[in-house]
Amino acid sequence: MEFLIAVGHPLRRRLLGELARGDRAVRELTALVDEPQNLVSYHLSKLRKAELVTARRSSADGRDTYYTLDLDRCADLLAGAGAALHPALRLRPPERPAPVGGRVLFLCTGNSSRSQMAEALLRHRTAGAVEAHSAGSRPRPVDPDAVAAMAARGIDLTGARPKHLDGFTGQRFDRVITLCDRVRESCPEFPGHAEPVHWSIPEPADRAAFERVADVLDRRIALLLHTLTTEAS
Repeated sequence: MEFLIAVGHPLRRRLLGELARGDRAVRELTALVDEPQNLVSYHLSKLRKAELVTARRSSADGRDTYYTLDLDRCADLLAGAGAALHPALRLRPPERPAPVGGRVLFLCTGNSSRSQMAEALLRHRTAGAVEAHSAGSRPRPVDPDAVAAMAARGIDLTGARPKHLDGFTGQRFDRVITLCDRVRESCPEFPGHAEPVHWSIPEPADRAAFERVADVLDRRIALLLHTLTTEAS
């Protein structure tokens, strides 16, 4: 019942709903739920205590903190709540969604690691059924550790080249996802697309960090595919 207790307050449910769409700064959450910042911060602290939400300082503006919803933990706790009531209510993980069409653009500053890895992982997971792209606001060569992290997952990134986001100006995408706090602050608008989704992922600094980023991206992309499949059906 831990999950039910944690989300029992209506404001906490609203905050979880907003964070399920993407990472948010507390000032954004305050505006979205139209509640005072001290009240929003209080309920975010409750969600953090329940380990449903994590927080990290923005790499663009250290005064901002981005909050991230741990959907995997939500699923585990929700499954446990159902099983505690009755064995018949035990939730089962959904089947892996079939590849769907669509176009997704991943953005970060250098287009040298995070966005390149996300592009490659999405293309690999869907066998190219989803058209994946990546770009940066200040492109620089692809990091060898990004190539190595993808190679460990059977994905060849040796032919990847950095692209500038200006090359995608005017194009339509089903999702534009910013992976870098800095590029999120300067992300251009794309036609027919709402506000970009933000995944606040720190820039990896060593090989172990690249492996962790690859794991985080893989989990997030798996969840993204469920959303794209639902929207396409």
